[in-house]
Amino acid sequence: MIRSLLIANRGEIAVRIMATARRLGIRSIAVFSDADRDAMHVAMADDAVRIGPAAARESYLDQQAVIDAARRSGAEAVHPGYGFLAENADFAAACEASSLRFVGPPPEAIRIMGAKDAARQRMQAAGVPVVPGADGDELNADPLAAAADVGYPLLIKASAGGGGKGMRVVRDPADFESALAAVKREASAAFGDSRVLLERWLERARHVEVQVFADSAGSTVHLFDRDCSVQRRQQKVVEEAPAPDLPSSLKERMAAAAVAAAKAVGYVGAGTVEFLVAGEEFFFLEMNTRLQVEHPVTELITGEDLVAWQLMVASGLPLPKTQAEIQSSGHAVEVRLYAEDPASGYLPATGRLERLVFPGDVPGLRVDTGVRQGDVVSPHYDPMIAKIAAWGVDRSAALDVLACGLAAVRVHGVRTNLDLLRALVVEPALRSGAVHTAWLESEANDLAQPAVAAVTLAEMGRAAVAVVLLRRRDPSGDVMLDLGPMRLNTPVRERVTLEIDGEAIRLHVEPVVDGFRVVAESGESVTVAAAVNGARLGSVVDGELQRDDLILDTRSAVPSLTLMNGRGTCTFHLADALAAALDRDEAVAGSLLAPMPGQVVSLMVAEGDAVSEGDVLLVLEAMKMEHSIRAPQSGVVSAVNFAVGDRVEEGAVLAAIDAE
Repeated sequence: MIRSLLIANRGEIAVRIMATARRLGIRSIAVFSDADRDAMHVAMADDAVRIGPAAARESYLDQQAVIDAARRSGAEAVHPGYGFLAENADFAAACEASSLRFVGPPPEAIRIMGAKDAARQRMQAAGVPVVPGADGDELNADPLAAAADVGYPLLIKASAGGGGKGMRVVRDPADFESALAAVKREASAAFGDSRVLLERWLERARHVEVQVFADSAGSTVHLFDRDCSVQRRQQKVVEEAPAPDLPSSLKERMAAAAVAAAKAVGYVGAGTVEFLVAGEEFFFLEMNTRLQVEHPVTELITGEDLVAWQLMVASGLPLPKTQAEIQSSGHAVEVRLYAEDPASGYLPATGRLERLVFPGDVPGLRVDTGVRQGDVVSPHYDPMIAKIAAWGVDRSAALDVLACGLAAVRVHGVRTNLDLLRALVVEPALRSGAVHTAWLESEANDLAQPAVAAVTLAEMGRAAVAVVLLRRRDPSGDVMLDLGPMRLNTPVRERVTLEIDGEAIRLHVEPVVDGFRVVAESGESVTVAAAVNGARLGSVVDGELQRDDLILDTRSAVPSLTLMNGRGTCTFHLADALAAALDRDEAVAGSLLAPMPGQVVSLMVAEGDAVSEGDVLLVLEAMKMEHSIRAPQSGVVSAVNFAVGDRVEEGAVLAAIDAE
């Protein structure tokens, strides 16, 4: 058995692998960039080795730096996790050449399945049905003609891609060439390979995948299927196992095809064969030659530790169970909690996790994370905060456990998709199983919008009392000492104006025996008794204990109050302090602000160019994905403030347009 293991990754997956290594008595070695010096996975490891600067290309993607770290640390084996070098055949071969066991399939299997065009050809030869498409010479000779043959809508995707990156759906032939160029740029940046292929886009298909495992003796098994149909921009949002509402005969045929696909390339280790399902038909999509992000749901229904299986197979041992011995019980559902900004179309967000709380010991609930309260979500890496999975005796029970778990999550300091996840797990369409790969973006637009909970007077009352206490805080620090109304030289009645979702809310707060009475303009009122603990405010409203949190942020000139409960997250501002923001908006009228930190990878205009509303002016790369910045109005470009290769911060003025 392997005795020492270097994990060539970071964050949640590194922590996950270390947990199994520790259980098996295997010494774990972390690698880290300068940005991750104090990261959770570094603190958890037995040893840790620095491999370079913050940029992934100079650290986690630097093959030689990782191999040198393995040699210096005395590691016997390297586990690539997922992402970064996980599906890099050259890296797997380099590990073998350095006498390091690579915890994954042989380099040749990675090479075949990692190149989507080669994988399609191999699967066709093995009798596995594939989605109609075009690749290789046919595509390179005449891309427009190849696209016309495939038919619209179609999907352009990176041959070496994965994880939803390097993909564009094209519905109009007029958009094909610009989309092709964008995918090639993104593919080159994310995977170091600009090759692409085309596939027919199946509008209402389901995304179903089969977990496979093989050992070096030639035994290959499957561990049932998973459904990953709830997606945005080809990235999975909800995953579950087993896939619901599919005929057993279809599942059996898919499982057999997945095992055949693995055998066709001499596969060893953990892999996932992904299919698109349309009616009674299924089509090979791709094979991920690594452990999947969503592997916890398979572990929950089978009771198996897939990382332990990987380490056993990499040690030359046979699979621990035969196909007949692998059993499935109950149902499991997983969601991915991301640092994303709902107000900006769920673009990646960055910042410090000022507060991060997950549910305690809840039966059936599992939380996989690689960050802690106080950590920073960096623009350099994937913005995942955690994976939250739940098991139940059936699908409805699993979703109920997950809903309860999500209601107890608290995140402050970074914008997230938490409210969306809470809405998804109780959404009737998802509960009924009537979802497909385009459902979230096409039929669930209301859910995909920023989720602002209906604010009650009780919640507004708590916020108003928090403002009053904020005004009375001890001048020597941030701790608010005044917990009640009995204080000399304070107003008997104070007016508080809050702003939420663009609406000013005027309230009056007056001291009473039991705390504060908060009166709305309508005359309705509530009584709030408040207690302060650091930056958290707990309260009793009209005699009822409030089991949610109000986080006070007083670090800036404009205090904000974030209310977090099981229904949603809502931030109040003091409306009379918004003038500075309004002045700033006026100062940059006609400009384009960076929606997130990133790097300029393409610039389409120069000063003096005439542009039309909607034209792409430049492209930002952030967190391994490209984001097009478009003209908000027609006019003439009067300023371009950055060049290709420049890094920009969120809110930076990228360019300016003078209206016609």
